[in-house]
Amino acid sequence: MLTKTFGSAVQGVNAYTITIEVVVSQGTSFFVVGLPDNTIKESQQRVEAALKFRGYRMPRTKVVVNMAPADIRKEGSAYDLPIGLGILHASQQLTTERLAEYVIMGELALDGALRPIRGVLPIAIQARKEGFKGFILPRENAQEAAIVNNLDVIPVDTMQEAVDFLEGRQEITPVVIDTRDVFQQAANQYAADFADVQGQENIKRALEIAAAGGHNVIMIGPPGAGKTMLAKRLPSILPALNMQEALESTKIHSVAGKLGANASLINTRPFRSPHHTISDVALVGGGGNPQPGEISLAHNGVLFLDELPEFKRTVLEVMRQPLEERRVTISRAKLSIDFPANFMLIASMNPCPCGYYNHPEKECVCGPGVVQRYLNKVSGPLLDRIDLHVEVTPVTFDQMTETRRAEDSRTIQERVEKARQRQNERFREFPDIHSNAMMPSQMVKDICRIDPAGITLLKTAMERLGLSARAYDRILKVSRTIADLAASEHIQLPHLAEAIQYRSLDREGWAG
Repeated sequence: MLTKTFGSAVQGVNAYTITIEVVVSQGTSFFVVGLPDNTIKESQQRVEAALKFRGYRMPRTKVVVNMAPADIRKEGSAYDLPIGLGILHASQQLTTERLAEYVIMGELALDGALRPIRGVLPIAIQARKEGFKGFILPRENAQEAAIVNNLDVIPVDTMQEAVDFLEGRQEITPVVIDTRDVFQQAANQYAADFADVQGQENIKRALEIAAAGGHNVIMIGPPGAGKTMLAKRLPSILPALNMQEALESTKIHSVAGKLGANASLINTRPFRSPHHTISDVALVGGGGNPQPGEISLAHNGVLFLDELPEFKRTVLEVMRQPLEERRVTISRAKLSIDFPANFMLIASMNPCPCGYYNHPEKECVCGPGVVQRYLNKVSGPLLDRIDLHVEVTPVTFDQMTETRRAEDSRTIQERVEKARQRQNERFREFPDIHSNAMMPSQMVKDICRIDPAGITLLKTAMERLGLSARAYDRILKVSRTIADLAASEHIQLPHLAEAIQYRSLDREGWAG
């Protein structure tokens, strides 16, 4: 007898429906065909043990499981449940006619219990798109799948519950959530707040400018100056996620298996801080069946690279294209997958190996040329993609003991959102441009116009400070953002002057 059940395979951040055909016929042996990986081939033992534990029998005849289309690679243990139900139906131990109405996914334990799977959200989206009535899946994944409306999300704890539901012996109420209500309840709630930071007003100002224009930032300063603490608070002043951004981020985390049990919609900006021992593939994504890397997990949020020179050179260089194109393409012999990677890069570093170059009180003990060699670990092309270079100085004792509470994140965020609204209006005819940092060079000349006095100031600064040619566009973009924060239609001299000071690493002789 031929039986068909339906599952799903995830490639990139999209899902594709898989038809699982099961035939029980005369003969012996168990076969799984259709490009399954070893985990799926091992499903025979898990399915057989689960069937026996629940009082069913495993056919002692020839069982062929075909996973179509056969040219798409299938991976993981999430096909255990549809294979098991297909075997039951093909061997006439399950008599329901409702199998074709549902996408079914779940990993089986040996006692027939179900374990959670990854990639549930894109699977649910595809199931609704293809007209399935519902989605039968492990209970731990139900909240995530319920983000998708107009789809019956049926949570089950065991294979027996799925059988009873399909045969009509047990009613299971579909999980329903109000997506917008859930999104709004916990939206924009961050544990860290700028109100906790005493002093460092110039750094807060730089991060506010970065948030307002979507600019990348590098902070240079001695150990203990507060670089990491400030970076962790940056998401709290970024504009709140909208529903589309939340769905994009949730899909990526779902595919990567980072959502956790009973998780639902991501409603705060992601903040990813990988260790400096990370590999190229872990940062940008990849693998046999390509998975999203840290830069994609930071999509719509912040990627923080602490101690930037300690990262391997090759790891840093692979970020060049994603920083420009806001996406990363993983190419393999048979497929090419795009992962979104629209993130803000925040980096921090010590000014030298000992950490005290340019320190106001402690003396640097690094030898001649050591500081420059340390800085050269970060390549010019990567620095070219970082708009603001900020020097961080230690907080004084008086600042640390200040009792007056600092400005909180919500107040700063309101100013950032107003600046972003001006940019949205400016770029309303360009759907791929959402902030000043995303402007191409040809657009900078039209939008970031400066008067003759500003041209004179910029020329003088580039000559006297030895600023590089790559600093020119960056200064104009940052000055445009500063003007947006000031609600100014045109770039004024103070805006330009403030932008110029954020190019520390472009100055000749900065490191001696």
